[in-house]
Amino acid sequence: MSEQAGSTLARYEGRDRKLVAARTAVLVVDAQNAELVPEVLAQYPDFDRALHGRALPAMKRLVDGARAKGVEIVYTVIESLTRDGRDRSLDHKLSNIHIPRGSHLGKVIDLVAPQEDDIVLPKTSSGVFNSTNIDYVLRNLGVENVVVAGFLTDQCVDMAVRDGADRGYYMICAEDACATYTDERHATGLRAFGGYCRVQDVDAVLADIV
Repeated sequence: MSEQAGSTLARYEGRDRKLVAARTAVLVVDAQNAELVPEVLAQYPDFDRALHGRALPAMKRLVDGARAKGVEIVYTVIESLTRDGRDRSLDHKLSNIHIPRGSHLGKVIDLVAPQEDDIVLPKTSSGVFNSTNIDYVLRNLGVENVVVAGFLTDQCVDMAVRDGADRGYYMICAEDACATYTDERHATGLRAFGGYCRVQDVDAVLADIV
């Protein structure tokens, strides 16, 4: 490639940029009643503490603050399209993950519940970009920047960040609005996918929305 041709290429300088509200969406991943099942919280005390002490309050600040700035709020939840779950992915069938269509367990947690005109996309895989039409929806909305929050940090949040980055979105993870079953897994997950996104706390994310 000639020097002249190379000089016409766009130059990208890291991940530090402001987030234009009209081009930004907050993606809330699996913040649903299934995460509040007492048996799960009893089995994973780190998750219980992180969920109620940090992640859900931070998620509410993120959703409320971003919405006030005109940012689109999009939710995804694990929920089958059918009552018997015949449409689930093979992985969900093998893992015995099934939340029937219309189940209370598939509803978003009240504290961060969607408003009347928000978009909620049911999925039956770890990756929202794999089992929903979110890519089509975000492009129709004119979204370029996606702020991810939700559960679990090292599973469905991880997949959303990586897949979104591969599809050309500028990804941001709101780290304090995410949680997983142990604190160690949360920290390890953030380190593992941090190369695909900008990792910030909610206050820093909100400060960058213009």
